[in-house]
Amino acid sequence: MNTYLAPIACVLALSVGQLLFKASARRLNAAGSVFDVQFLAILGVALAIYGLVSIAWVVILQKAELAKIYPIMALSFVFVPFGAWLAYREAVTPQYLLGVGLIIAGIVVVGLKS
Repeated sequence: MNTYLAPIACVLALSVGQLLFKASARRLNAAGSVFDVQFLAILGVALAIYGLVSIAWVVILQKAELAKIYPIMALSFVFVPFGAWLAYREAVTPQYLLGVGLIIAGIVVVGLKS
């Protein structure tokens, strides 16, 4: 199970980065200028997260098989919309919930040892 903790942490961090990209887009829309300090700060944090997670991913790949851990990246399709629902009150439909279940089932199937 430890093989999966670091990749899941990466996916969570990338999901936070996506939510920050959305926050920066909202701020840009409100400010109307790419020179807005708040917009640039939020965007900078999102980009920094992406950069750090990319480095962490390379470290993870030193010890794990890509084919084994890459399916965990699909959890971003679960975490990002859920975070958008929490942070921005974006809609979560029954189809989304069904899709989440299928994604999780797929990750479990791929992760099963032969």
